[in-house]
Amino acid sequence: MAIPEYSKARRLAQKAYRQDMEARRNPYLQVLDEILPLWETVGETDLGLVEIPISQIAGTKTAGRTRAFAGNFMPLLPEASEFADKWSSLYLSHLEEGIREPVIACEFLNCYYVIEGNKRVSVMKYSGAVSLPGYVTRIIPAPGDSPELKIYYEYMDFYRASRVNTIYFSREGSFSRLCQLLGKDLQAPWDEDDRRSFSSAFLRFTEIYEKKGGGRLPLTAGDGFLLYLGVYGWEGMLEKSMEKLRREITLLWPDLEALASAGSVRLITQPAKEEANTGKTLLKKLIPSVRPRVTVGFLHHGTIYTSGWTYAHDLGRLYLEDSLGGQVTTRVYDGLKNGEDSFSAIEQAVLDGCQVIFTTSARFLESSIRACIRYPEIRILNCSLNTYSGHLRTYYGRLYEAKFLVGLLAGILSERGRIGYIADFPFPGTAASVNAFALGVQMVCPDARVLLAWSSEKDGNPQKRLMDAGVDLIAGADMLAPSHSPRPYGLYRPQGEGGVNLASSLWHWGKFYQRILQTILNGSWGRTAAELSGDSINYWWGISSGLIDVIVSKAVPARCVQLMEMVKKQIVNESFQIFSGDIRDQQNRLRTPGGVPLSPPQIVRMDWLASNVEGHMPKPGELTEEAARMMAAQEIFLGKDGSL
Repeated sequence: MAIPEYSKARRLAQKAYRQDMEARRNPYLQVLDEILPLWETVGETDLGLVEIPISQIAGTKTAGRTRAFAGNFMPLLPEASEFADKWSSLYLSHLEEGIREPVIACEFLNCYYVIEGNKRVSVMKYSGAVSLPGYVTRIIPAPGDSPELKIYYEYMDFYRASRVNTIYFSREGSFSRLCQLLGKDLQAPWDEDDRRSFSSAFLRFTEIYEKKGGGRLPLTAGDGFLLYLGVYGWEGMLEKSMEKLRREITLLWPDLEALASAGSVRLITQPAKEEANTGKTLLKKLIPSVRPRVTVGFLHHGTIYTSGWTYAHDLGRLYLEDSLGGQVTTRVYDGLKNGEDSFSAIEQAVLDGCQVIFTTSARFLESSIRACIRYPEIRILNCSLNTYSGHLRTYYGRLYEAKFLVGLLAGILSERGRIGYIADFPFPGTAASVNAFALGVQMVCPDARVLLAWSSEKDGNPQKRLMDAGVDLIAGADMLAPSHSPRPYGLYRPQGEGGVNLASSLWHWGKFYQRILQTILNGSWGRTAAELSGDSINYWWGISSGLIDVIVSKAVPARCVQLMEMVKKQIVNESFQIFSGDIRDQQNRLRTPGGVPLSPPQIVRMDWLASNVEGHMPKPGELTEEAARMMAAQEIFLGKDGSL
């Protein structure tokens, strides 16, 4: 005879049934035998006895009993049925003795389908159990190029080492990133203590995450956990109280929501125009106001003597001091090697009274977000591109505009039609710079080829490889640190170990720093509609702002420079779009259908190379350890849409 709990479970089933019908979804359990014909499979493997997460049980192997349950595994059949009596008996047995007999199930694409034990699953789910034991056979899909399959194959590698089946992700590369954050080799087997510690930590996180409404976000709990570890780290996780964990997750929630939106990156492509108010201006002249003073901290990975990147930013700092006079005091924290160094430096900068902090390397992205959460009153900006965060603003330049102009000069000056390009890191925006350079070359020399090499790859000397390949020009680093033995930079004609400089992209960071500080000093920080929209703010200024420019050697013929300047003016007034017209990739696919120019988000997210480029975008395994670590860290925070 059915018990009251069966009626309660049935009402849950009926509610889920109605909701699925209203949403035009299948109101019953999924059936694996109906799913498998749509997939190519390559075999099966016996996983043995495992703890199956109940949240991942999607349905049944066959269609035999699927109509007896709603999609939430609650029973649909009437209270007077034999099925109801058996369910009720099983529930009472569970209360008295506990259900110990394992179910039998298949696992496919991280979902479990029950062969034997459907009522046991239903009772355990109604009782609030997190998992139940089961003998599981994994059905392996054929590998493919879809993100779903790539993520699943990454999961199988992770499971082989860890035997952990409770965590899953929606983005490629997340399992290797998780192991990195845990301090583990992806291939190294876990012991029982490892599994127990991790499962306990992830369960505690998931409990808070779900209570705060994580189930309504288009993320897995694993996505949220990965973001949490990227900000707070794994060390000490098990010692944290639930209350502290809850506070940390609450502080992180804006970033989780930004991650979930995956399209709320707002690219600010032009500096805000200063408001014209003659009345106010006259009043300020008649009644002098107290001039506020701001202390600004600059955090650098290298020093001005070891890094051209740091040198360029430090020139920007000096420009800031000169342009804003007594209103700004600056402090420098350089030679920082990793995220922990940078977080400690940020803490020191706060103690030193810095109200604004610029972290000038993408290496410091995680620590910058973590510091924003800890010090919400401090304005912290990180030099990176297309990052979504509910706390942090980022900044970069449309370097591809200058690269196009340098490429145009390279196409004119090349004698062999073989031009080298040395890129640093495959960050967002790098492919755009490579392609813009190649399109500049193509504009004036259609048959020329651009040979791509990477300074961040593990093996070899990129300049030597390019010279051995027969290039007569190389586009390399934009700026070098001061040195007693200066090396060529920008576009140069190689000669032995050195070369003759011809042209180079130029960063004028001072223009950016001065304008940002001016908005803080005059109280207009965050007033524009774009900045009040709740989106993640990425400043992405180009040549028209003065942040990016090109310098040209006197060795370049004047008529060539005149042509470049003419095209530059067209870029500034937007009468010419670099990524427009007939642009094809290395596979000859048209990337600009109808000649429509690519949008800013499409340019930022570009992951293909133009048809006249020889080379490829490197995989993590091809990069140096530091470069791979930087790429993995930034991958967590990369925006997908960035719509304007």
